[in-house]
Amino acid sequence: MSGSKGFPETDLYGITAALLSRGRSNVEVVREMIKAGISIIQYREKERNMREKYMECLEIRKLTREAGVMLIVNDHLDLALAVEADGLHLGQDDLPLPQARKLATPRLLLGISTHSPDQAKAAAAGGADYLGVGPIFATQTKKDVCAPVGLEYLEYVARNISLPFVAIGGIKEHNIALVRGRGATCCALVSDIVGAPDIISKVRGLREKCRSA
Repeated sequence: MSGSKGFPETDLYGITAALLSRGRSNVEVVREMIKAGISIIQYREKERNMREKYMECLEIRKLTREAGVMLIVNDHLDLALAVEADGLHLGQDDLPLPQARKLATPRLLLGISTHSPDQAKAAAAGGADYLGVGPIFATQTKKDVCAPVGLEYLEYVARNISLPFVAIGGIKEHNIALVRGRGATCCALVSDIVGAPDIISKVRGLREKCRSA
């Protein structure tokens, strides 16, 4: 999967968050995510300088490449290119999608967070490879997060946008079946996975909930 263009068909999208990881490093957490069978992982780290991010992300790139797992880098095009990531995920306040596309290598997958139908349509027209859809529910994993968009926006994207998308924001084991039932085939979780004492068991439980949807 690593190095191939195209968003994979998968149920869970892992995201790193060192502050929520029970003292474990992002590298340790990614290793457990891979063992659990997660096939796409986003490196997101807000609290470190760029050199620290680069060194950590290099280790994670090595792990994901060996395992055939897709690595997405959050926000930073330069970091994504430097570590030869498979993709870059942008927010609405990051580098505009057309400019990122001009600077990116042809093989780099580009995703963008969206919070409304207008943003989803603009991303599709602007050449995004996949969308982030959310936050579905309230979340504290990001300091600058917008208000929850709810399940209605998720349903809109599922019915009207042909791009692959990831539902994100406040999704946990107790509500993932609800999100799946409203049209999400892939869900991103942060605290529920990285904060789990046993990540492999947590992912197994999440997948059981997904199958029940």
